[in-house]
Amino acid sequence: MVSRQFDILNMHNPKLKVDICGLELKNPVMTASGTFGYGEEFADVVDLNLLGAIIVKGLSLKPSPGNKPPRVIETPCGMLNAIGLENIGIEAFIKKKIPFLKQFSTPVIVNIYGKSVEEYVLLASKINEIKEIAGIEVNISCPNVKAGGVAFGVDPEIAYTVVKAVRTHTDKLLIVKLSPNVTDIAIIAESVEKAGADSLSLINTITGMAIDIETRTPKLANITGGLSGPAIKPVALRMVWQVAQAVDIPVIGIGGIVTAEDALEFLIAGATAVQIGTANFINPGATVDIIDGLKTYLVENGIESIDEIIGTIDIMPEQI
Repeated sequence: MVSRQFDILNMHNPKLKVDICGLELKNPVMTASGTFGYGEEFADVVDLNLLGAIIVKGLSLKPSPGNKPPRVIETPCGMLNAIGLENIGIEAFIKKKIPFLKQFSTPVIVNIYGKSVEEYVLLASKINEIKEIAGIEVNISCPNVKAGGVAFGVDPEIAYTVVKAVRTHTDKLLIVKLSPNVTDIAIIAESVEKAGADSLSLINTITGMAIDIETRTPKLANITGGLSGPAIKPVALRMVWQVAQAVDIPVIGIGGIVTAEDALEFLIAGATAVQIGTANFINPGATVDIIDGLKTYLVENGIESIDEIIGTIDIMPEQI
């Protein structure tokens, strides 16, 4: 009788906890960098203690104003943005944002970007000294000014170099955010895994553009921007599935996740956790709605732990 009661209790309180290389998240739902500010902006509408992790807006060594407007364009099933990584800089973040964030139980992960390997190293070194920060997410979609503007994330050797350098300057959880704008994302994934990445997050936005047919000019001042939202979900899901098969470290899925059903697809494809991005602009409470939806799915299907569905996609050998 006691065993039966315990089983029933578990069914109504399924385990949502996941582990990302030693960092335990209360659930697999994280916020995507650049879509949740520094956390404080959403605190009035979302209980930050409910989230799996908060990944803050990408930070550089010095404050950056980003690109000139217009910087955001709505597209069918998504949006194009060319914000240009506007941010307050690492020093202001430490002084002004950490005091607010440290009051919550949710792990905080800092997304960083630089224009040279040296900038990434300096950022990692500074963050490594901040006990309130649980991990670093390295954005390698940025241009390497010393390599003629080629993005760090499109070349396996350059990606390896920057990740290896960051790895040697931090002992915190190291997540590398992969660009989809490559020929074979699995090759990049394998390269940064060898460089010491603890986990991979993917995908970043897909490069796109929009044109005003009346003026015949680009709608974005930057000409091109990053496409995000439900429109990119099939591409993101395919890449997560590919990468999850290619590496032995946890994969975090990103791209067009709006509902719990979307999140479940990524988990089944092999992701250990997911990040919610553009959905936050549509529904500020999307993260919590997705967490609730995951719990409901587990209860309705008699599943005790979210771990039981991760990587369970059923593909016949002849389909591969």
